[in-house]
Amino acid sequence: MENVLGSFICDDRACASRGATMQGCRSPDCRSMRITNAIAKELEKAPLTGIPIYESRTGAGMNFGKMAFFSLSAMALLAAMVPVSGGAQEADNAARFGALESIAGISLSPDGRQLAYIENAAGGKRRLFVVDTTEGAKPRAILSSGSTDSRLSWCNWVTNARLTCKTHARVNYAGDIYGASSVIAIDSDGGNLLTLSNKRNDRSLYTDLRGGSIIDRAPSDDGSVLMTRSYVPETDIGTNITKRLAGLGVDVVDTVTGLSRRVENPAPNATGYISDGYGRVRIMETAPPAGATGQYDPITRYYFRPQEGGDWRPLTQLEPVSRDGFQPAIVDAATNRVYGFKKINGRTGVAAMALDGTGDLTTIFARPDVDVDEMLPIGPHYRLAGVAFVTDRRQSVMVDKGVAAMSESLSKALGGRQVVFVDESMDESHYLILATSNVDPGTYYLFNARTKELRPLLMFREKLAGVALSAVKMVTYPAADGTPISAYLTLPPGRTDAKGLPAIVMPNGSANNRDEWGFDWLAQYFAQSGYAVLQPNFRGSSGYSSQQWFLKDGFRSWRAALGDVADGGRWLAAEGADAQKLSLVGWSFGGYAALQTGVLAPDLFKAIVTIAPVTDLARLKEFAADYGRSRTAQLYIGSGPHIREGSPAQNAGAINAPVLIFHGTMDQYVNIEQSRVMRGALKGKGKSVELVEYPDVGNNLESSEARTDMLRRISAFLPH
Repeated sequence: MENVLGSFICDDRACASRGATMQGCRSPDCRSMRITNAIAKELEKAPLTGIPIYESRTGAGMNFGKMAFFSLSAMALLAAMVPVSGGAQEADNAARFGALESIAGISLSPDGRQLAYIENAAGGKRRLFVVDTTEGAKPRAILSSGSTDSRLSWCNWVTNARLTCKTHARVNYAGDIYGASSVIAIDSDGGNLLTLSNKRNDRSLYTDLRGGSIIDRAPSDDGSVLMTRSYVPETDIGTNITKRLAGLGVDVVDTVTGLSRRVENPAPNATGYISDGYGRVRIMETAPPAGATGQYDPITRYYFRPQEGGDWRPLTQLEPVSRDGFQPAIVDAATNRVYGFKKINGRTGVAAMALDGTGDLTTIFARPDVDVDEMLPIGPHYRLAGVAFVTDRRQSVMVDKGVAAMSESLSKALGGRQVVFVDESMDESHYLILATSNVDPGTYYLFNARTKELRPLLMFREKLAGVALSAVKMVTYPAADGTPISAYLTLPPGRTDAKGLPAIVMPNGSANNRDEWGFDWLAQYFAQSGYAVLQPNFRGSSGYSSQQWFLKDGFRSWRAALGDVADGGRWLAAEGADAQKLSLVGWSFGGYAALQTGVLAPDLFKAIVTIAPVTDLARLKEFAADYGRSRTAQLYIGSGPHIREGSPAQNAGAINAPVLIFHGTMDQYVNIEQSRVMRGALKGKGKSVELVEYPDVGNNLESSEARTDMLRRISAFLPH
C-alpha cells in the first residue's frame, strides 16, 4: 500500500522494480536528517543499524528452479507448468494471502551465472541467498536480518564475487518513529562484511541517519562504487571542531577494503545525485530550507555540471503538487541530455533536456489521454529502454528496438503476461525477468538472449501456488454528477456478476496514486472469501492528469473524491450486490477515504475496515511541521473549513457503521495516534469501534503474522 505522507513528509520515492539496481534510490531516506544523538543511540541498538548478523551456511531457501531449460519456441507449453490456477485450496486462505512476498529482492551477477535474492522468512526475518544459475544448484544463505524493524532492503552485485546491500532500522523515540539506513558490502560466500556508509559517533554535532545510496559503478572495474554519503561536523570536548564537512556528498568507495575518495564535496541542502552511468556525477537535487523558519521549501531544485566539468549550474525545478517544472531521472552521456518527467499538453510525459545550459527540451514520449509515470532503464550504463503508463492496464512502449522485440516475444511466449526486466548481465546476454498477470502474482525467469532459452526460477508468492485466482475486470460507472469513474472489479472465482454477493468498495492507498489491473493480494483474498470487490479510481487518483481530474487533491476536494467512492457502492448495489452486505475497506489514504465516506454516506455501508488511516487533518499538518514539511503539507492539505469537515475524527458522530481499525506501532508515515484519536472519537459518540495494534511493524504491516491475523479478524467482522 502506498503511504499517504510520502510525498510531503519524506519525499521518499519508492524503489520500484529497478530501484535497487546500481543507480539505486536517489531520494533521501524518510525522516532521517538532523536529529539528536540520543535518538541515534536508540537506533544503534537495532540489529541492522551497524553490522548485521550473518550466517555462512547452506540452506534450502526457496524452491529454486528445478525445471529444465525451455527454448523460446516451446514456451507455449510453460503456461501449464506455472501454478496460476487449479489444485487443492488450502483451508486457511488468510495465511496464504497474508504471507509476505516470498522474494523481497533479486539481482543477477555481472556474468549472468549467479543470483542473489532476499527471502521473507518467518518471524519477520529476511535472509540473503546466493545460488548458481545452473540446474540443480543449491542456494546458500549468507546474510540474515533479525526482525521486522531492522531489515535488508535490497542487495545487488558489484562484481561476480561481491555484493552491496541496503539495510533499514526504525526506533520509537518519545512517540516519534525514526528510520536509519546503512549500505553494506559482503562477499558472495558470506565473508568480509563491511559498512560502506559513514559511521555515526558521539562526536557528531547532530545525527544524519541517511545511509546513502549507490548511484553508479565506479569507472574502474575493481569492485568500487559511486555512492552518496552523509557528512556531519564533529567535535571533541575542549577542542575546536575537528571535522567541518556537512551535508550529502558523493564518494568512490572500494567495497572490498572500505577505502574511499571524495568526488563531490557534501552540500548542506543536497538530497540526491544522478550520474551518467559512466562514473561521472551530472545532476544534484536539493531541498533548501525556507529562510530561518526551520521548514523546507516545497520546491525541489536541480543543478547540472557541464560535460567538460566545472561548477554546478541551475537546471530546473519541480513543484510537488501541480508537478510544474521538470524532474530529471536518467542522464544520457552520449547525447549530453537528461531524460525526465514534464507536463506535455496537460499530461505528464517524458522529455529530454540538454545539459549545455540552454535548457532545450525534446519530447520523447507523451499520450493525450493518460500520464506517463515510469521510465524503463536497462543495461550496465542505465540507458533508457522505454516508458510505461496505465490505460485500462499497464503498458510499455520501448524506445530501444532490440528490447522492444525481446519484450514482445517473451510476453507472447508467456501467454500474454506482463514482462518486467529486473536485471541483466554486463554483456546483456542474460536477463532476469518477472512475468505477472491479474491471476498470476509473478514468476522470475532467466532468459538467455543468445540461445533464446527461458528458464523459470522462483515464484514471487510461493504460498499461492495452485490457488485459482480471480480475473480482474475494468469497469466504468457514473458519479452523481455524471462524471465517468473507472474502477476494477474482482469477483469470486467462477462468478461473472455480483448478483446476491456481499461486496466491498476498496479505495486506493494514496491521495496521488491509483489502482491498476494486475494482482492485488487484498482484493484477491476478499474474492476468495466470496465478495465482489470494487477498486475505484476516484477523482484525485493519479494518471489522469491535473487538467481533468486532480481537483487540487483528495483532502481539499474530499467531497468530490469520496462521493465517487460512495457512488461505487451504489453502482454495486444496482448491479445486484447485496445492499445489506456492503462494506468499505481502505489502507492509509484509503483508510481515510473509507472513514470519511462513512461520514458522507452514513447509511450506505454496513461495516468499515480501515488500516493505518489518517483521521484528523489538523494533526496531519502538525505532524508534517514537526519534520520541516509544513509548506508542502499546506499545498496538499490547505487551510479552511475542510480541515474540520474533512476529518473523520471530527465527525465521528455521523458514522453509523461499526468500525474496525488496524495500525502498526512503528508507522513512520501515519502516526498511530491518528488511529487512537479516531477510536476515542467514536467511543465518545457511543459508536462501535475496535482498534488492533501490531507492535514493531510499520505502515505496510510488513509481517506475515500480522497480515494473517488481520485478514482473519476482517473476515469475522464483515457482513457475509
